[in-house]
Amino acid sequence: MERWLVWGAGAIGGTLGAYLARAGHDVTLVDTVAEHVAAINRSGLTISGPIAAFTTPLPAFTPSTLQGAWDTIILATKAQHTQVAARALLPHLTPAGCVISAQNGLNELAIAAVVGEARTVGAFVNFGADYLEPGSILYGGRGTVMVGEAFGDPSQRVSPRVVAIRDAWRDFDERAAATPNIWGYLWGKEAYGAMLFATALTNDSIADALARPEYRALYIALAREILAVALARGVHPEAFDGFDPAAYLPDAPAGAAEQSLDQLVAHNRKSAKTHSGIWRDLAVRKRPTEVDAQLGIVVSLGAEAGVPAPLTSTVVKLIHEIERGERAQSLDALDALARVMA
Repeated sequence: MERWLVWGAGAIGGTLGAYLARAGHDVTLVDTVAEHVAAINRSGLTISGPIAAFTTPLPAFTPSTLQGAWDTIILATKAQHTQVAARALLPHLTPAGCVISAQNGLNELAIAAVVGEARTVGAFVNFGADYLEPGSILYGGRGTVMVGEAFGDPSQRVSPRVVAIRDAWRDFDERAAATPNIWGYLWGKEAYGAMLFATALTNDSIADALARPEYRALYIALAREILAVALARGVHPEAFDGFDPAAYLPDAPAGAAEQSLDQLVAHNRKSAKTHSGIWRDLAVRKRPTEVDAQLGIVVSLGAEAGVPAPLTSTVVKLIHEIERGERAQSLDALDALARVMA
């Protein structure tokens, strides 16, 4: 039986860890929130929502109390905490082990800088989940789950360890798959994620915000800007869960991007998680978002490739204004972004 260490037991890591533990895998959780760790050790980790409702016992630790080493570590912290978490988990990673990034963003780059490219595995997770309170997580809606090598020989990106991870993760979602193009999924989600950051400028749900006809040209331009950076870096973006990157490219057929937005609206209407984690960070948890780690990096990579990203950099600026309490979440903020496109 393989042993799993999940570093970051919030919405994503907690859901994955709970499902793997319930299926009989040996899972240990690590989280910096002491109350969450205590609740899990006292009463188990509870998953609620429309897909399944269960409580599973499993050991949980704070980073300072953890001992031992693991071959397989799932890193599921917020993107801005990646570097600190990677350094903290390094003593617990075996020499032949690997770290799997189950996060939003391009965090494989930061992880590899700490643990090495050979010990870094990429993952794409697009399911909807929210941390509710200590020991309790809402699993609100299914989404694509992909695993693939992030570095090394392009012809060997579906490696034996990737296949083993995929097989285990099918105990969470039977549709989990392996891909030779994990960067294509990660960059595709960067484009979709930029649209989610734009919706979080408002108080609308994801579906309601994306459905507004007056802002559709803005969402399309934002996705197109991100994808231009991906293409400049030689990445072929992949489609997932109603988001088709090809529909947003300049040579796409007329109406293709609008049709993709319709599919995204339909996908999000099915989820019990109505608002993004970004919106929740701003409106509910009153804490900094992942905007620098997710979108700030795109602006930097775009500059390196000679591809300007004015809309993306403006999203970063507006999100920071909301974080600092200088701007309210409202359609006015979305209008401020739209003015950059004019």
